[in-house]
Amino acid sequence: MKIQTPHDSFFKETIGKVEVAEDFLNNYLPESIKDIVDTGNLEPQKDSFIDKELNETFADMLFKTNIYGEEGYIYFLFEHKSYTSKNVSLQLLKYMTSIWDAKVKNEKRDELPVILPLLIYHGKDKWNVGNTLGNIIKGYDNLSQDVKRYIPNYEYLLYDISRYTDEDIKGSAYLRIMFTILRDIFTKDEKEIYITIIKSIEYIKELEDKQSGVEYFETMMRYIFSVRNDLTKETANEIISNLETTYPEGSEVMMTLANQFRDEGLEKGIVIGMEEGRRKEKIDTAIKLLTKKFGFLPGDLKDRIKELDSPTLEVIIDGIFETNSLDNIKKYLP
Repeated sequence: MKIQTPHDSFFKETIGKVEVAEDFLNNYLPESIKDIVDTGNLEPQKDSFIDKELNETFADMLFKTNIYGEEGYIYFLFEHKSYTSKNVSLQLLKYMTSIWDAKVKNEKRDELPVILPLLIYHGKDKWNVGNTLGNIIKGYDNLSQDVKRYIPNYEYLLYDISRYTDEDIKGSAYLRIMFTILRDIFTKDEKEIYITIIKSIEYIKELEDKQSGVEYFETMMRYIFSVRNDLTKETANEIISNLETTYPEGSEVMMTLANQFRDEGLEKGIVIGMEEGRRKEKIDTAIKLLTKKFGFLPGDLKDRIKELDSPTLEVIIDGIFETNSLDNIKKYLP
């Protein structure tokens, strides 16, 4: 029952379906790119390139296909923390070079395949940090074109789902469900999440394969209840009551899940409490180390540090000795 990385699981169980990945590319790629990508010939690759310490922050999927008539790859990076980060362009570049490096080492390539990088983001904050590598290179915009030619830069395709309206969300039922849930999971209150669930059930009912629909409904609900710890027994009962008349196939699944989550409630609460305790310890450690190194820390900076998740706090703590300025810390802050 436990889902260690629920965002990762939900994303991969959806985009990992070749027909859903194809649907995404056909609906969301710019026409100029879609014209050269063979979206009907996707082959999912089993490798993941996410660093172990970042697997609570990112998920990825790699697909092989033909791009402009040659072997190429589509690389999906899914950022599932609730705030933006400039470092994504560097992370993406690192993952792309890992793919190329594997081609050179394992296949003895002397020519590298095209890789199209895509970032899917669904945080609380609007993505406002740009989508180029040059954006995080200090002073890059002030350099002349003659100098820029010697400095690596690239742009990635960005999909900020948190800003999508219902009209913006296109594609098959699977894709619309995933985007709708991801858009609302961080930003809606309990009553609004209930409405989102009912809307997603209507999408599920469009699926021709009823068994697949029931299985995906379970995947969806496991994800929601794993991420939203504030959902109450009353909300679960409302969902079950609605399902009994609108989607009977899902009613039994929902009752089973509700019982399982109820039985696990105490254990889950203990685990969440321990995780929150460890996060608070890391907050104290980060603030103490930064204060020791830089002296007085502004109150608003401390408040923003207190909002960080455990993986980000670990990055700050591990890099404290290489950090030369508080500006280097601010790039991690919400």
